Amino acid sequence: MSEDLQEMKKTLGGLEVFAISTGAMISSGLFILPALVYRIGGPAIVLAYLLAALLVVPAMLSKAELATAMPKAGGIYFFIHRSLGPLFGTFAGFASWFSLSLKSAFALLGIGIFLAPLFPLSPHSFKLIAIACTLFFALLNLISVKESGRFMVILVFILLGILILYILSGLERVDVHRYVPFRPHGWPSLFTVAGMIFISFGGLTKIASVAEEIRNPARTIPRGMFSAFVVVTLVYVLTVFVTVGVLDGAELASTLTPLSLAAASYAGRAGYILLAVAAMLAFVTTGNAGLLAASRSPMAMARDDLLPAAVARVNLRFKTPGFSIGITAVFMIAAIAFLDLEGLVKVASTMKLILFAFVNVSVIFMRERKLVSYKPAFKSPFYPYLQIAGTLVYLLLIVEMGVIPLLITLGFFGFSLFWYLLYSRSRTRRQSALIQVVERVTAREMRSSALSEELRDILIARDEIVEDRFDRIIKQAEIIDTKEVTDREALFDLLAGAFAAKCRMSPQKFRELLEQREADSTTAIHAGLAIPHIIVPGHARFEIVVVRSRQGIRFGHDIPPVHVVFALAGSRDERNFHLQALMAIAQIVQNQDFVKNWLRASDAEELRNLILLTQRVRKGTV
Repeated sequence: MSEDLQEMKKTLGGLEVFAISTGAMISSGLFILPALVYRIGGPAIVLAYLLAALLVVPAMLSKAELATAMPKAGGIYFFIHRSLGPLFGTFAGFASWFSLSLKSAFALLGIGIFLAPLFPLSPHSFKLIAIACTLFFALLNLISVKESGRFMVILVFILLGILILYILSGLERVDVHRYVPFRPHGWPSLFTVAGMIFISFGGLTKIASVAEEIRNPARTIPRGMFSAFVVVTLVYVLTVFVTVGVLDGAELASTLTPLSLAAASYAGRAGYILLAVAAMLAFVTTGNAGLLAASRSPMAMARDDLLPAAVARVNLRFKTPGFSIGITAVFMIAAIAFLDLEGLVKVASTMKLILFAFVNVSVIFMRERKLVSYKPAFKSPFYPYLQIAGTLVYLLLIVEMGVIPLLITLGFFGFSLFWYLLYSRSRTRRQSALIQVVERVTAREMRSSALSEELRDILIARDEIVEDRFDRIIKQAEIIDTKEVTDREALFDLLAGAFAAKCRMSPQKFRELLEQREADSTTAIHAGLAIPHIIVPGHARFEIVVVRSRQGIRFGHDIPPVHVVFALAGSRDERNFHLQALMAIAQIVQNQDFVKNWLRASDAEELRNLILLTQRVRKGTV
């Protein structure tokens, strides 16, 4: 597939990232769920919302790390595919698309709950409204992701404004006696409620699916995600606190519109309508964010040949994945029209929890692979304990979802396995961190550097790096990884052979030039480093050969063994660049972790990536 069909415009800034993350979280979890969970947990649901927010932290931090290291379309699919391989990637892609689409369709149907008391419409009409919203969002996302982001910003800030007004006006009407007894059903009920609420925070990480379309993703993604998390957590906890304190327990437990009912208790019908409008805005923002995020999964899968190439096609005029948006919208419309969404949402939640567990595992595999090109701008703290704890918690929550959703999810995995074996396995050649971890204990000739090179190219795109001449030469340079060469004479023989082919000179002539340069002064200029550099006849010639010796090369009895060799050969007219290259190399090897990473790198291509990435650190671009 041609690259111009895959190019995505970076149009989303920090405000849009905040709005998409926030809008994806605030929906039924705030406007309907408090009434349902109050029956189980009583006033302690206020604390349960805070606990649920804490449960999402491992997935949030892991996703922030992966998204800043790999800001590519598809988000969770891309991370799992690159870390755990194409089979798990196939499941992750289908599961992410399926769960996001279903939840978004369900959110749009939720508009009817708040329209019903205001307008005498039939349930059939509510479905038509949800379908119309889906078509509108599909068109909006097709025309411009930027405009979709701006639309989200406007709606989210109106929504937050209404909720803040509700909190401030309701606080003075709170009756503290309504919180007694605080835990009528004991501590176990608190954790049960937290598990039910938890998935309401899951929308926070949807933004990773559109990471490729975010400006300066290394900074924007974590800032937008974390600020949305803090704001939404405060809004959730304070809103539920006010609702519990304003409404009588029996009233709260018997309604599907708790916030609207609470507002009506002290502001009359105007209060009811205002909170109903807020609820509808919340469902709209969740539906739009869900369609936006879900549509990137099929596109990313098609890029990796897990789906037909046409699915990855990007509209040349609008630079949006039109085909992928279209099939996502069609599926949402079909779900709204024909499926029992209330039953399927629990299945979607189970899939989401499995994906959250996979995300934590992905971080572990990516870190343990120790790729020099895995350079997340944000690194999750408390590694790996946070990831392990998060995975265990999510597995426990999956069990809480019940047997039926789990069995359906396993069936879904079976379908993914069938699709992978039937269609994907023969087409995909991409490598995963899981495979590379296995390779660390296998023969050296079985190893591949494909993932490392891909991550390097992602970093170049992420940081909008313009390669200079030194970068281009290193990308083409011969890199020799040797255990046999242990003295200067053997090294010079090796270099003479490598340079002779490049510069059309005899190996013997090169050997003489190297010996002459060494006689003037030793080229071992730094502990563990040698830079043999010579002038060669000709015009506009400049070549570099790089050598690693794990055992070390002896240049003399009083000189420490050399593990890093940069050999330079250039014509006289390249003198200025010759000096620039020497300066660049000297600064590269002075990087604090360079030698350690140099000795740890698995092969020649990873050595190349290490040089290129350290060069960008030197220039302040990574």
